Amino acid sequence: MKPSRALLILLGVLFGLAIALGVLQALAVNVPQSLHALWWGVLLTLTGAALVDALRVRRLPSPRLERLLPGNLPLGRWSEVRLTLHHAYVQPLVLDVFDHVADGMAFEQLPQRIELHPGEQTQFAYRVRPLVRGHFHFSQCEIDLPSPLRLWSARRYLSLPGETRVYLDFARLHGAQLMAVDDWLSQLGVRQRPRRGLGLEFHQLREFRDGDSLRQIDWKATARKRTPIVREYQDERDQQIIFLLDCGRRMRSQDGELAHFDHALNACLLLSYVALRQGDAVGLATFAGEQQRFLAPVKGQAQLNVLLNAVYDLRSSLQPADFAAAADSLLARQRRRALVVLVSNLRDEDDEELLNAVKRIGRQHRVLVASLREEVLDTLRHAPVDDFATALSYCGTVDYLNDRAGLHERLAAHHVPVLDVRPSELGPQLVSRYLAWKKAGVL
Repeated sequence: MKPSRALLILLGVLFGLAIALGVLQALAVNVPQSLHALWWGVLLTLTGAALVDALRVRRLPSPRLERLLPGNLPLGRWSEVRLTLHHAYVQPLVLDVFDHVADGMAFEQLPQRIELHPGEQTQFAYRVRPLVRGHFHFSQCEIDLPSPLRLWSARRYLSLPGETRVYLDFARLHGAQLMAVDDWLSQLGVRQRPRRGLGLEFHQLREFRDGDSLRQIDWKATARKRTPIVREYQDERDQQIIFLLDCGRRMRSQDGELAHFDHALNACLLLSYVALRQGDAVGLATFAGEQQRFLAPVKGQAQLNVLLNAVYDLRSSLQPADFAAAADSLLARQRRRALVVLVSNLRDEDDEELLNAVKRIGRQHRVLVASLREEVLDTLRHAPVDDFATALSYCGTVDYLNDRAGLHERLAAHHVPVLDVRPSELGPQLVSRYLAWKKAGVL
């Protein structure tokens, strides 16, 4: 409990009057005794009123609070949290409310001054913006309750537990279900290549139409129906994709508001959505993290929610990437042939270890290596060189990029495809490569 501004002002006025009376007395100015008596009377009255007011505010019941907190919040986006105050006060009351927001979240519109009216409940809202993914707990709410005479302010902490999960911002992805997949992919900059030849999986029989090839005609069905019948094929829908995700220290680089690790998760979920819509199975394996996770490939749109729940609290660590151990773990768990998408930020020191691990995986699975490239490297490479410092930065950047390119060329020489992309481009590039391979029937 602390004194209010009004009480401090009154005490300041009395203190100033006491100084003035003392100065006049020291200067031998005749001051009526009634002024001294009046001063003491006011002081005693204020003291008594303050004590009574303090006792009354201590007996005031605290309002009851309810927090409406969404169970899921998108990373980096503003969301609304609502608080409802229930009370039994018979007089209007104005109090300050501050909700203790979980660490790792920015907030706006706090604290708020709320006016309570008798017989009514009051609602108000504030906004939070999660800065990191994970599981967050809200513990309590703080209020400043004024005394009846407004001489004191009682600070009370009300237990108000709550929890929420922060996921990657995938609202745009789920909204894409309302439109055609091809149109949505084109908006993301994904380009599909036309398929050469026919699909691999039989779909249906139908009547012959202009543009159909004679090779598609089913002669037995044509003889039965006495009209040209063709066999229609579609892309294989029973393939498996598994993401081998680096959770080590090299994925902690920051580009914009998101780290490379968050960009990689977003890209993996984007490709998962597309692959699941195509009827393929999707799984996940992590390495170089504090907690290694493995999800076996499963088909169906429900698998996307499983993936989201599996990675929403996944974080990068300070551990180095061990590609050999990652290959051992994957080969022991994934027996059936699959497309393995290795997502990391490759360095030139990864040469032999990475090459040996990828070659081992490639004997049983098809491998695609996605190597994230820092945005700042492209900026430095195209920046004008005006002085010695910028010249050093330029030469260091070019040398580093040449080493990376050398590693990528060595992987390509061993028939290992590599995507060298900036983090923001990873999602569309992965989808483009997946669709191109699926159209070509090489998965």
